[in-house]
Amino acid sequence: MPMPRPLVLALGLGLLAMVSTADADAQRKKAKTPAASADCTDFYGQANAAWLKANPLPADAGAISAMGQLNDLALRQQRELLDAAMKAPQNDVQTRLGDFWASGLDEAAVEADGSRPISTLLTRINAIKKAKDVPATVAALHQVGIPVVFNFAPDVDLKALDRHIGYFMQGGMGLPDPAFYTRNDADTQAVLGRYRDYVKQILALTGTPQARLDADAKAVIDIETAIARKSQSLAELNNPFSNYAPVSVADASKRYRNLQLREFLDAQGVKDDLVSLPDPALFAELDAMIGRVKPEQWRAYLAWRVGDAMAPYLSKSFRDASHGFRGQVLQGLAAPAPRWRQVLDAINTAAGPMLGHEYAARHLDSGERRRAAVVADEVRDALVASLESNAWLSPAAKAEARAKLAALKIEVGTPRRDLDYTVQPTGRGSFGSNMLIASTWRHREEMKRIGKGNADRRWDVLPQEPALGYDIAQNRLIVPAAVLQPPVFDVADDATVYGGYGARGGTPLGRAIDGRGAQGGAKGELRNWWTPADNAAWATLGERVAAQYSAQAYPGVKGGKVNGAQVREVALADQGGLELAAAAWAKAHPDAKPAAQKPLFGAWSKLWAQQVSENAAAERMSAEIHAPGQLRSNVPLSNLPAFGAAYGCKAGTPMQRTEADQVRIWR
Repeated sequence: MPMPRPLVLALGLGLLAMVSTADADAQRKKAKTPAASADCTDFYGQANAAWLKANPLPADAGAISAMGQLNDLALRQQRELLDAAMKAPQNDVQTRLGDFWASGLDEAAVEADGSRPISTLLTRINAIKKAKDVPATVAALHQVGIPVVFNFAPDVDLKALDRHIGYFMQGGMGLPDPAFYTRNDADTQAVLGRYRDYVKQILALTGTPQARLDADAKAVIDIETAIARKSQSLAELNNPFSNYAPVSVADASKRYRNLQLREFLDAQGVKDDLVSLPDPALFAELDAMIGRVKPEQWRAYLAWRVGDAMAPYLSKSFRDASHGFRGQVLQGLAAPAPRWRQVLDAINTAAGPMLGHEYAARHLDSGERRRAAVVADEVRDALVASLESNAWLSPAAKAEARAKLAALKIEVGTPRRDLDYTVQPTGRGSFGSNMLIASTWRHREEMKRIGKGNADRRWDVLPQEPALGYDIAQNRLIVPAAVLQPPVFDVADDATVYGGYGARGGTPLGRAIDGRGAQGGAKGELRNWWTPADNAAWATLGERVAAQYSAQAYPGVKGGKVNGAQVREVALADQGGLELAAAAWAKAHPDAKPAAQKPLFGAWSKLWAQQVSENAAAERMSAEIHAPGQLRSNVPLSNLPAFGAAYGCKAGTPMQRTEADQVRIWR
């Protein structure tokens, strides 16, 4: 039931590390190189020796990592918070969260509840007698956070990034890609066959008589196929520019009378007179389908959509059916997550901002929050200073970059402006009903964003998620509360703070003015302010970084090589973030000796500690956009003269490239 976002404008940088292992600089010439210390040969192995010894790979795990452990810690903290809220709530929000948590953990009550939580919705659907009844039911389901037929969600107005408009987008399909409905190859047809069986399972659980299952399942597939045939590919859907097509509500309502779009917006509480509707052919088809598809077929489709959306939150028969297809067939999961994790995921889906509010109150230290803000400012200052000596950006681009960095906002811990947490009490009776109550609240809050200059209101990540990100629409660095703990934010040593948190913060800060960030200006306007020469220079840097990684053996895969082009974007960001952190530390400690920077480099390397199985490494080599952990540690360090100075690594040793071979992003 998550709220779909039609645009990908907030450039999130997740902190979950991927794979591990051994770095040999295959770019080295075969000429003799000086004998090197262990630090100058494989710094990752030295810095992470204790972690690697203490964290052998479990037999049942494909991979473990330091960043994965941070994610696990954040989940454990959320679980402990909810346990405490369930037993002894300290405020009204905790009371609601504790009741929600208790209702989900009471599996006996969930089982006894059966399909009762959705009975009112099914009754509403079964009351459809004529075509004109369909749009009002569609609107009612959207109100409770179950999008059917199409998606509708707020996102930034690309011509005025300080406000949101509503986006009418394709949706209403149960399979993740429209191509599933139109391809004829054997694999796709096999998935479609399993999907049809799943549809029948859910329909049976929602009360469809056995004699009607085949006909109703066919109706569902036919409706979704008709939608899929007029839908964009996933690649097209992810292009924000192609999805921005503003039209007046009056015009859209006249054009698609059967869909009753004005009435739909009224039901969502939306009063704006402008929406984006980029797919006229799709909505023309949906408009025609309102009258063409029979009422009983609409009833089957809508009942299926409700049952599918709510299946993870209902009795075991629903959950088993959902996991059998969505978990096993689509995701390859052998078994469902433990019950506590299922309930936690549900709460984050429907009431994540509420939980984030309490998480930050419990885990966000005010002193560390201030320290994080100061370091982030210092890293930004280092980026501004780097523009003076930058050799690849044009003077015009440098001026734009300075203006944008001066206007950039840094938000640490929680959003500066957040949601209204007044939501009707949930109680401990029915988990499924609580999901609908919370989902209705969150949908209502999302709709409030439309038509107002409030685009900075809340984040697109949650405070309890350990990830940093750059929001291009609002030109802001987002630092959630959960990321302010080891290994990212470790206050054991000042240099350690810069090497972990400073470098990770520098990564999205660099993206504010790189090839992606150059699509947005300092005043919140969407425009590309790079010259062709800037784009060419960035492409050259990317090629050089890609070549450095392509020269590396892929750890854990015999004969495997890193795909430099595949990891290039993340590698560029990693390199830039590390450079900025080192520069910020050096400015803050002008009299320090080179060796004083050792903890900074150690903290950087410890971010990427990993253990990975052979099978997992082979899978990642073909598709993963992050380089293996050892290379994320060592390759950026090998481009940094300050690292060589700190450890006495001579040029030409594996951890210190010659000056001619070094890549410079922001130094």
